[in-house]
Amino acid sequence: MTDIPAIEVTGLRRSYGDQVVLDAIDLHVPEGSVFSLLGPNGAGKTTMVRILATLIRADEGVARICGHDVAREPDRVRAVIGMTGQFSALDDYLTGEENLLLMADLNHLGRTERRRRTKDLLDRFGLAEAARKPAVTYSGGMRRRLDLAMGLMGRPKVIFLDEPTTGLDPRSRRDMWQIVRDLAGQGVTALLTTQYLEEADQLADRIALLDHGRLVAEGSPEELKRLVPGGHVELRFADDQALKRAAVALDVPPDGEPLVLRVPGDNRIQTLRNLLGRLDAAAVEVEALSVHTPDLDDVFFAVTGAGR
Repeated sequence: MTDIPAIEVTGLRRSYGDQVVLDAIDLHVPEGSVFSLLGPNGAGKTTMVRILATLIRADEGVARICGHDVAREPDRVRAVIGMTGQFSALDDYLTGEENLLLMADLNHLGRTERRRRTKDLLDRFGLAEAARKPAVTYSGGMRRRLDLAMGLMGRPKVIFLDEPTTGLDPRSRRDMWQIVRDLAGQGVTALLTTQYLEEADQLADRIALLDHGRLVAEGSPEELKRLVPGGHVELRFADDQALKRAAVALDVPPDGEPLVLRVPGDNRIQTLRNLLGRLDAAAVEVEALSVHTPDLDDVFFAVTGAGR
């Protein structure tokens, strides 16, 4: 690990004619983390990735990958990144092994290294048995794993994952999630764009929400969930008498559900300690307790205005 951020963006702007696609975006992504870009269609997510991958230029601002300026040092940037998703270079008519060997050639690996690296990636992504079969015969999950394996051939320090699990069945999605977690554990930084809010919640250390080209919120999943109201602690009691005493002690009226009291609050430890302390002082026993917080769907709609 180094002190240099994997991705650093300052004042990034991009327009297409009169349409502003990115408007003064600042981002800081630490090495070895998973960072997710979320936002409605047209929010600027893909444009951001394309700029960072040196595929297009920004109009203003500075973007660096592992300390290299994407505009001034594109070759250095390309040497440390990998891409998967809509940027796939998968050839359906080549076998899985041939696809990887081709990618090894594009990364200028020597004969011994290309063979060794190809075998390692086939084994790592569970593709060894299908290595000699054409990619066109692969299932959706296998194709995504092969695509990601190809993106990792050059041992990138940063990988862009653009909608990596779209169309996959639940098991294949979870397999892909574990692969992403393993990559981060090995120090690879992942920039993830996804349409699945649950995916960002599961994988991302931090999330940036884009709307109409502007950064409208950023933080860890838990930090973002605290931005919107609706969190509560649900208490369940053994009988009506305990429920009524708890309602008085906490100054919260019952909401009609039998033996259940919902207390507005958050999931911070101190909040729970205070609540339980008040119940203990009133000699009220709680049969069950659960904490409910807004999810990323709530955050998404609250801060982007989607659906309005």
